[in-house]
Amino acid sequence: MFKILKSLSKSLGVSKPAAEPKPAAKERSLLDKVNKGAPVAAKVESSKSPEELCGITPKMPKDEIKARLKMLFRRYNRSASSLDAKLRGEADQMLDAIVQVREKHFGEI
Repeated sequence: MFKILKSLSKSLGVSKPAAEPKPAAKERSLLDKVNKGAPVAAKVESSKSPEELCGITPKMPKDEIKARLKMLFRRYNRSASSLDAKLRGEADQMLDAIVQVREKHFGEI
C-alpha cells in the first residue's frame, strides 16, 4: 500500500514517470512465504489429492483432522479475497480441497 501511495505522490508531484520496480530473480507468492515452515503436502499442486494438499494422513484421528482443516481454512479464506489473481487462484483451489476432505471425513456440510 505504501508503494502505491509513494508512486502516486511521485507521479502527481513530478512530471517524470515513476520507475518500475525490478522484478525479483525468483518470485514467490504470499502463500509460499506463509507455508515456509509448513509441510510440503500443504503447498498447492494440482496433481495431488485433496488429502495430500491438506496434509491429512490416513492414521490421523478425527479431532486432529478437524483442527488441521480449521487452521487451513482460516489461512486460505483470507487469501481468497486477495487482489493478486495467482494468490486468489491458489486459495480457491485449497478451499475446494478442504471442502472435499471435510465432506469425506465428516459428511456433507
